Amino acid sequence: MNDPITSLAARYYTDPQVFRLETEGLLARTWQFGCHGSDLTNTGDYACFEIAGESLFAIRGRDDKIRVFYNVCQHRAHQLVSGKGSTRVVVCPYHAWTYELTGELRAGPNIKAVDGFDKSKVCLTEVRAEEFLGFVFVNLDPDAAPMEEWFPNARAELEEWVPNWADLKPLEWVEIPENCNWKVSVENYSECYHCSLNHPTFANGVIKPETYDIQPQGMCLRHTTQCQSLDQMTYDIQSGFAHQNEYSSWFLWPMFSFQVYPGNVLNTYHWRAVDADHVVVWRGWYSVGGVEDAKIRQLAVQDRETTVEEDIHLVESVQRGLGSRGYVPGPLVIDPCGGVNSEHPVMHLQRWMREAVDTPQV
Repeated sequence: MNDPITSLAARYYTDPQVFRLETEGLLARTWQFGCHGSDLTNTGDYACFEIAGESLFAIRGRDDKIRVFYNVCQHRAHQLVSGKGSTRVVVCPYHAWTYELTGELRAGPNIKAVDGFDKSKVCLTEVRAEEFLGFVFVNLDPDAAPMEEWFPNARAELEEWVPNWADLKPLEWVEIPENCNWKVSVENYSECYHCSLNHPTFANGVIKPETYDIQPQGMCLRHTTQCQSLDQMTYDIQSGFAHQNEYSSWFLWPMFSFQVYPGNVLNTYHWRAVDADHVVVWRGWYSVGGVEDAKIRQLAVQDRETTVEEDIHLVESVQRGLGSRGYVPGPLVIDPCGGVNSEHPVMHLQRWMREAVDTPQV
C-alpha cells in the first residue's frame, strides 16, 4: 500500500528564496502573457510589460509582425520606452540612439567617428513571442518549445468555443490584489473541491458540481463540466454559436487561464507575482470591438462580488495558515476517478512547482 501524496511544505509558499528561484527559473522559462494584440493594431504601436523582473516591450513592425524586445538600449542600458504608444522608430531618450522596428540599430549621434564601428552588429535583444487568440505571450527561454507543444489542442478548442475571438478586445481589466503567494491562488483556482461550500452562485447557478472535472492536457489544466439549467441566468446566453449552453476553462501553466461562460463569453485570469506573500490577479473581460456591453459589465460585477470576493478570503486565510508552526502538510484527496471532490489537479500543479524549484538551473 502506497503512502498518500502530501501537499507541498509551507516553505514553497513563504520562503523569499523560493520566490527568487522561481523568478530566475520558472517564470523566465515558461510562456507568460505580455499584452493584448489590440494594443498593437498599427505599425509602430508598442506596449511595455514586465516578465520575471525584466522590462520588455512588444511592437508591430512594418511587415505586420509583432516582435518583443528587452526594454534596454544596447549603448549604455537606458530603458527605451514606457507604457503604450506608437512610433516610427525606437529612439533612446538618453543619447538618441535610434533603432528600426525590427530592432536593428539605425543611427546614433556621432557614431561614425568611432573607428571600426559596425552598426549592423548592434541590435536589440529579441524575446520568443507568440500570438494566441489575440493575446501576446512571451518566453525568455530562446529554446522553449512552441505553445502548441506546451498546451496541445488548447488553441483549436478555444477557437471552437470562441469563434469570434479575432473581433474581441478588452472591455475591462479588474485588478485584484491578494495577500498570498501566487501558487496558493493558482491552486485554489485549479480545484473545485471547495466550490459547493464556498461558491454558491457559481456552483448552483452555472456549473453542475457533480460533473466538474479538471484534467491535464500537456501543461494545460482543462476544466470541463455540465451546466445547471440556464433558464434563470441573469443575462441572455443566446449567441448563435456552438457551446452557448456550456462553460469551460483552460489554465495555461503557470499563470494564465481562459474561461468561456455560457453564451460564449470570454474572460481571463492572469496572475502577476509580486513577492512571496503577494500576487495581483488581473481579471480580463472582452467584448466585440471593446465597445460597451451591459451584459459583460453585469457579469464582471457579479463575478467580483461573488466568486472573486469569496476566493480572496480563502487564499489569504491559507497564506496565514502556511505561516503557522502548527501546520503539517496533510494528504491530498486523490480520487482515481477524478471528479469535483478530487485534488488531482493540485497534485499535478505541485509536482510542476516542486520540479521548477528543485531542479538545478543550467
